[in-house]
Amino acid sequence: MSHFQLHIDPAILAKEVKFTMSCSSGNGGQNVNRVATKATLHFLVHQSALFNNQQKKRLSEKLKNRISKEGYIVIASQSSRSALKNKKTALVNLLNILTTALTRQKVRKKVKLPRGIKERRLANKKRNSEKKEMRRKVF
Repeated sequence: MSHFQLHIDPAILAKEVKFTMSCSSGNGGQNVNRVATKATLHFLVHQSALFNNQQKKRLSEKLKNRISKEGYIVIASQSSRSALKNKKTALVNLLNILTTALTRQKVRKKVKLPRGIKERRLANKKRNSEKKEMRRKVF
């Protein structure tokens, strides 16, 4: 797995996710106390059929701060008044978290600067310092 973008099928992921609904603390007017619109997503990383053992290990390393003691990734969404929109938002957030955790960063290669570029940069610095020194007041 190099630095390519990993594709996770949202339909399969949706089957492995459990939602719990509760009352939202956000917008909703009179509806806020009667309708459960806050969606809390629970995803068990180690029992997922989407990933192989190597990917599961990488996820647990990269997302160790997001994974609970029981092994769940918990994401809550209450930005919308609609329960369905909040479910979709939470699922999209989970997809983003998983894909960013599984994509490998391209290894940065050190490049040695040519001597001419270094000399040019130092000459510019010297010229600027002389210019600014000429602006100083003489006591």
